[in-house]
Amino acid sequence: MRVALPHEWPRTPDEAIALQDELRPLVRAENPGRPEFSTAAGIDSAYAEDGTVATAAVILDTATLETVESAVAQGISTFPYAPGLLAFRELPATVAALEMLTRTPELLVCDAQGRAHPRRFGLACHVGLLTGIPTIGVAKSVWGVYRQPGPRRGDASDVTIDGEVVGRALRTRDEVKPLFVSVGHLIDLDTACAQVLALTQGFRQPETTRRADHLCREALRAATA
Repeated sequence: MRVALPHEWPRTPDEAIALQDELRPLVRAENPGRPEFSTAAGIDSAYAEDGTVATAAVILDTATLETVESAVAQGISTFPYAPGLLAFRELPATVAALEMLTRTPELLVCDAQGRAHPRRFGLACHVGLLTGIPTIGVAKSVWGVYRQPGPRRGDASDVTIDGEVVGRALRTRDEVKPLFVSVGHLIDLDTACAQVLALTQGFRQPETTRRADHLCREALRAATA
């Protein structure tokens, strides 16, 4: 699949923050058409201490949850670690993995934040803008404030930052810690949560994330053995 790459990636935290501020107004938290997706791709990354990063993209058939295609890209992350700037450590390998796919998924699910981010522009927003594909952020931790949702699968509560709703704490299994869902691009929050539940079967994480996580960790182990 094709990805609209910038001319160059930011090299410093100040440049990265400036780019997030520039791109944030372009995010659309709405469905451009009927919210139906026949394929969805999970995106996840794993790191080694020396900076080696492996990113996996795994496309699933949403009806059967069978794997349709997968790709892994590896590289060395040189961007410095800074809170809120995870995207700039992961984006080069993420873009490379997506460009290796021969099919274009209809939905992207990132193991990262979308609008639930201190500058309302997490990795899922950046990926959504680069690809032009509806994108969801699904994270295990949260920026912001929320109340614990009810104990049953599908129970949810709003996540807010400075009083603004930026995401949702979503229970994907009974009596299990919630995940934190937020809009990346071209999807609304209700649809995003519905899609995460539809992709989740028997585990806390959606199958898109589980399979991408397994693949990128296996690739990283092989690369650093």
